[in-house]
Amino acid sequence: MTYGVGLKGRRHVNSAALFLTVFLACAVEAVEATTVVLAVGTAREWRSALIGVATGLLLLAVLVAVLGPAVSAVPLNGLRLLVGGVLLIFGLQWLRKAVLRASGHKALHDEDAVFREQLAAAQSASAGRYGPVRDWYGFTVVFKSVVLEGLEVVFIVVTFGANAHDVPGAAVAAVIAILVVTGVGVAIRAPLSRVPENTMKFVVGVMLCAFGTFWGAEGAGASWPGSDLAILALVMLYGGVALLLAGALRDRSKASS
Repeated sequence: MTYGVGLKGRRHVNSAALFLTVFLACAVEAVEATTVVLAVGTAREWRSALIGVATGLLLLAVLVAVLGPAVSAVPLNGLRLLVGGVLLIFGLQWLRKAVLRASGHKALHDEDAVFREQLAAAQSASAGRYGPVRDWYGFTVVFKSVVLEGLEVVFIVVTFGANAHDVPGAAVAAVIAILVVTGVGVAIRAPLSRVPENTMKFVVGVMLCAFGTFWGAEGAGASWPGSDLAILALVMLYGGVALLLAGALRDRSKASS
């Protein structure tokens, strides 16, 4: 009985971590895409911009629907090794950028500046109609932004969901994040510059690295002490090392200046 309760608790921890990681990853990308949509919609016309959003989201949904079953068909150990490698690649990229920004070696992502840049570009672009889309420029810019920002999220949703045998759950986390960010953006009609984007990227990077290491090692045949609870130890390890690196880089910058 004790073992059953412990196993159930570990599964709850795993599911909660999965939901949180997918939600935050999707929220970060949604913030960046929302800034572009707001700029284009404000400078051009909303109908074409919203068609671009809907078309981009539809394409991403199709990718999840196609890739989810395809990835799930891979044998378990091969799937874990594949998923672990993909998550480590994405996680290390996110964590590297977050550490450089936290240490001052890379400028923080400025949504206000991005908004002004996109607004100026949209205002100076020429108009053009193509079929039912009245503003082809606005449609293509928004569509490209939604798809490019969403591709990483698609891979995270598919890999997390397939390995946890819960692609629908991961997709739900992504949809909730999109709805929350979009709702706030529509309500304030301004870039979401107050969102702690770097902190969110730091957390997501740590989570992706932890899950990637855990699942990759399992796929290679390793057995973790404590089973799924080892993920928490990996989270603390990656988070601690990343914070130490950010502090060391920040101190080096102060010493050199």
